[in-house]
Amino acid sequence: MILFGRGRYSKYLRPISILFDILVISTVYRIFFNELNVNNLHFTAYQIGCWSIISYFLGFYEVYRYTTAIQIISKLSRQGILFLLSVIAFFPFAKQTLFSGQAIAEYMVLAFVIITSFKFLLFYYLKEYRIATGSNKRNVVIVGFTPQAINLRQLFDTRTDYGYNFQGYFSDKEKDSQIVGGISDIKDFTTINAIDDIYCSMNELDNMQMKDLVEFAEINNKTIKFIPDTKNIFSKNLRIDYYEFFPVLSLRKTPLHEPIAKIVKRGFDIVFSLLVIILILSWFTPLMALLIKLESKGPAFFLQSRPGIDETEFFCYKFRSMQINKRTEQSVVKNDPRITRVGKFIRKTSLDEMPQFLNVLKGEMSVVGPRPNLWSQNKKYSSIIKKYGTRHYVKPGITGLAQVKGCRGEISTDEDMINRIKYDVFYIENWSLLLDLKVITQTVVNIIIGDEKAY
Repeated sequence: MILFGRGRYSKYLRPISILFDILVISTVYRIFFNELNVNNLHFTAYQIGCWSIISYFLGFYEVYRYTTAIQIISKLSRQGILFLLSVIAFFPFAKQTLFSGQAIAEYMVLAFVIITSFKFLLFYYLKEYRIATGSNKRNVVIVGFTPQAINLRQLFDTRTDYGYNFQGYFSDKEKDSQIVGGISDIKDFTTINAIDDIYCSMNELDNMQMKDLVEFAEINNKTIKFIPDTKNIFSKNLRIDYYEFFPVLSLRKTPLHEPIAKIVKRGFDIVFSLLVIILILSWFTPLMALLIKLESKGPAFFLQSRPGIDETEFFCYKFRSMQINKRTEQSVVKNDPRITRVGKFIRKTSLDEMPQFLNVLKGEMSVVGPRPNLWSQNKKYSSIIKKYGTRHYVKPGITGLAQVKGCRGEISTDEDMINRIKYDVFYIENWSLLLDLKVITQTVVNIIIGDEKAY
């Protein structure tokens, strides 16, 4: 799973990682499956085949020196979930075997503890080794002297754990003391100085120069990469598709548009919401209904129309926290006279949102996601805030990154909403299961310690 460029020993890291993982899944299960009458040969071959297919399609071993720990955990989580399902799927077809959920759970936990520990030990050891010794560094040059090129050089200098050794800029368009030479000098410089990677500003080269440099890199086994300069859309993830032999670059809206990610997030939502409904709402709902009705007349639940994914209307469930009124499309303000005494408490602790786990189970919401705004807010801000519509790419959430970062409560200025949208867009474009878990954990912490903006 760890691949660090073309350093001296880097070519061995991926095979070592693959062999280690296969060794783990081929041996650890024997500790727990002795009583299950499993044919070891068949099960081992089946596991290796499933592991290989899953890891190939998930890019499990595509980890580089610039890969973050969160990305590695995300890969481990997805690999673990799908591999677990494949292990469970073996038993219905092997009629002579006995099924044991406990044995499978124990096997998976131990196997992934070992695999995860090995990955991170290797990952951090190599990072620290590069920092301490300067070994296994990749020599790089940058073609162009644009702001983006300068920022990339600064990243190379500050993130020494990435292991890049910057050797100079090349440009025909700019004049600066930091520029080593022109475009025509790159080939000789690259050969003489054993350059590994060539980063090219897309605005620096014309088509002929780019074609020539790409051919040079291929012939001389150099890695060539391109830096987008003026097109902000390239800051997102790009996907390359082929129309027969014609390559087309397209933007991926969000990671959650990937089928596997959708399955993982929906599976997590179902399991998490069921646990909350069974363990908490089953007894908490009658109690809250009694308290709400004792203080004020009206239903215990409040249903409000909200925009969901793709701006599809759904009705958001809440415990009623206000007196019955006709101003439901009016945002709550501090010391709002409509809020009851019970309502003040449940809003402060966010307990009024608990029935929304029913929305999650129905598939209308997610546990984590952008909070669904009022229709009036939706109409107002969709036309004045860039990327506001991005929040409708995914299901709205009971809690969200914006909320745990303090962007909640009354919207008194456009800046309040802009800050929320920034966090919502970051969450959507950088989703991972680990990020969901972090948001949930921080939400629980905020409920316990209180949030001054919750009213």
